[in-house]
Amino acid sequence: MTKILRTISELRAWRNALPAGSRPGLVPTMGALHVGHISLMDLARTHCDTVIVSIFVNPLQFGANEDLARYPRPIEKDIAMLEAAGVDALFLPEHTEVYLPDNSTYVDEEAVSLPLCGALRPGHFRGVATVVLKLFNLTQPHFAFFGQKDAQQCAVIERMVRDLNVPVDIVRGAIVREEDGLAMSSRNVYLEPSQRAVAPLLYQSLLAASEAYEAGERDAGKLEAIGRAVLAREPGIAVQYFEVRDRGSLAPLETIGTDGCLIALAAYLGNTRLIDNLLLEG
Repeated sequence: MTKILRTISELRAWRNALPAGSRPGLVPTMGALHVGHISLMDLARTHCDTVIVSIFVNPLQFGANEDLARYPRPIEKDIAMLEAAGVDALFLPEHTEVYLPDNSTYVDEEAVSLPLCGALRPGHFRGVATVVLKLFNLTQPHFAFFGQKDAQQCAVIERMVRDLNVPVDIVRGAIVREEDGLAMSSRNVYLEPSQRAVAPLLYQSLLAASEAYEAGERDAGKLEAIGRAVLAREPGIAVQYFEVRDRGSLAPLETIGTDGCLIALAAYLGNTRLIDNLLLEG
């Protein structure tokens, strides 16, 4: 049975009671769990002897006009999924447990957090890095597991861990997709039927650029144009970005070298913002 820990004192007592030499793994989430989250828990099982999941809808990573208030919180369903997945513990804190009223310390990563989503969502990655470092300090995991769908988030956390000498190994889990290619996301539930019908074009745009790359195209601008042309077929898709970036630094590229690249996109379907990406090997 999954042990539910609601306070920091409960979490620390649980962590301190683990056997000496245990290798706990952390899967941080905001809940509204789906198969993609479960795949991270399954991955954690292959690396660790104990798996803890956190569910916390972190207000610091939401902008003023974003969906904090309506973000899905099906906690009873989530707990049932954790039980079925064999998760050992769930950290389920209230906001006041994580942030004191006069909290004044934050984590700012100032390189890989700046482009793409960072440019469009000011403060978002500050909120991500702050809460993730707090979770690392509280759970003291050997490994932490994050989904590749949030590629920039992974890059920010990896840079934070490197720069601050945090003793945690970051493991990226592969993107899990619906049968039609749409990347699984907790926000997919927001999509109206007509929006859901065209949402697979996001993945198709990435595949079109990938196919051109596999055929020998190495000009980043041309790959971006190919992907954007696919998205332009549907006027209901409002593209925020479709860009080719360095896999590690997320710096823009003109020509793709032997290290390959990341192709990342963000787009709105109605009021729902979705992201996706593909890693192309060199």
